[in-house]
Amino acid sequence: MKEAKQSKILVVGSTNTDMVIKANHLPRAGETVLGGVFFMNPGGKGANQAVSIARLGGNVTFICKTGNDIFGHQSHQLFATEGIDTSYIFSDNRNPSGVALITVDDQAENCIVVASGANANLLPNDLSLATETIQQADIILMQLEIPIETVEYVADIAFHAGKKVILNPAPAHRLSPSLLRNLYLITPNETEAEMISGVKITDIDTAASAARVISKMGVRYVVITLGAKGALIYDRENGENMETIPAPKVNAVDTTAAGDVFNGGLALALSEGCTLMEAVRFACKAAAISVTRSGAQSSAPYRHEVDDFIEL
Repeated sequence: MKEAKQSKILVVGSTNTDMVIKANHLPRAGETVLGGVFFMNPGGKGANQAVSIARLGGNVTFICKTGNDIFGHQSHQLFATEGIDTSYIFSDNRNPSGVALITVDDQAENCIVVASGANANLLPNDLSLATETIQQADIILMQLEIPIETVEYVADIAFHAGKKVILNPAPAHRLSPSLLRNLYLITPNETEAEMISGVKITDIDTAASAARVISKMGVRYVVITLGAKGALIYDRENGENMETIPAPKVNAVDTTAAGDVFNGGLALALSEGCTLMEAVRFACKAAAISVTRSGAQSSAPYRHEVDDFIEL
């Protein structure tokens, strides 16, 4: 990794409190499973990514909306403790803070149900108060746990200001052509890439086909995350260059925030001037470390851990 130049990263997204139960297996419809350990962690895709960037040494501002409740107050304090700029964390007096219910099985797979709360009320009117911050950021990272019109609003401002917009399209959602054209980089997983492209992904070749379709919609770079198989990079700017970056081998415990840590690491590395391939390698290492730990933000590694990482 190159020496940090302290480029400004802006994360716009969700913040939740995760309530996690570990169980032998994930419940089927109508099934009650007696679980083991229960714990609560701060979470939400936006918050996870902002914390990941901060721990990796990035200069990050986080825009979100919380309820005026204990979960919201705790989240705000935590972000400040992590060194995140909290100038544009909005408080909602009508809706509670977001909550996620998570079950994790013995194979480190998970299922998640989210009550969005105040996250669903982070609207373009709120973001209009942060226009200057959007225009001053070098990289803007967003997800889809906030209203799509808010994502489109921010992406439009950032694109016309010449900024790099990265979209982690999770959870899966239909995306408008105008939003896709405003993106510098999109980072879907296999399920999300299938929804956007219409291509069924079964292997690397079909993942490449899906990336090609998404790129033709106007996105400059496509990175499809493939879980334990790593990530596929598609670059239409350089002769439709395609690269697959393998994931480091680790003993996985909990995959809950692996994608968020990946996106945080990717944004951080790009902000330091890394090539996309270098950034994806760095992000894969950060995500690999995260799956060896339980929880969402609690699993995000610090910079020295990624720099010193040695796979199994």
